[in-house]
Amino acid sequence: MDYSHELREALAAAAAAGTYLAAEYAAFTAIPDAPAHISTHADRGAQEIILKHLHAAFPADGLVAEENTPTAALAPSDAPRKWVVDPIDGTKGFAIKNGEFSVMIGLTVGDRPVVGVVLEPALKRLTYAATGFGCWRKDGDAEAVQCHATSCDSLASATLTQSHSKPGKTKPVPALLAPAKVIETYSAGIKLAQVARGEADVYVNSYPEFHDWDVCAGEVLVIEAGGVVSEFDGGTVRYGQRGAKRRGGLVACGPQLHAAVVGKLR
Repeated sequence: MDYSHELREALAAAAAAGTYLAAEYAAFTAIPDAPAHISTHADRGAQEIILKHLHAAFPADGLVAEENTPTAALAPSDAPRKWVVDPIDGTKGFAIKNGEFSVMIGLTVGDRPVVGVVLEPALKRLTYAATGFGCWRKDGDAEAVQCHATSCDSLASATLTQSHSKPGKTKPVPALLAPAKVIETYSAGIKLAQVARGEADVYVNSYPEFHDWDVCAGEVLVIEAGGVVSEFDGGTVRYGQRGAKRRGGLVACGPQLHAAVVGKLR
């Protein structure tokens, strides 16, 4: 199946939201102690821009999104194709103004993702993919370049990407996996893009519960970059469950590392 048209529209929607967010980000007054789950007017504004664009282009498709905004209710709830949107993934990075937030747009057909776009407006980084199209990166005004997950085959030499740690506290995943290096950023979209770009070898989402929009777009990037994405038990991630909730954890890495990571997590 050719999803080039869907990818073009997703990229256009992300670009429109990115323009809006760049202006909002510049004008936003930083909140240094912003909580992890903060939501702002910019989340809702960006989501409406994205959903209106996608609904106009694909009126028969469903819409699954983080924020409760008017356009989300216009789409059919039982559509076999659904756009899965997180308008600002890593809103804390937006609120404290460190640039670590992303726009995530994914498309699922049935229970599997087929299109993914992750845009980092403040850092001017774009990563995008579609089934059979490969994964591509575009930074600033540079030409798009195809990207690939790493071939790292040892946790002892791997780079793990994770959310920021609290000062003086060690997270359980790096303690368990014992990677050579740990890098930290807000936004699961950014972390999944880092794996797809080969900037990190492995990402583990160990939250007991998260949502489809947190990972859907990023999964397509990693898979099309030659990586592997699974739940902690090694099984395939299935989207569209009740409440768009995920409880099986998530592993994203190069193929040579997957068995070792899943083995540790089990």
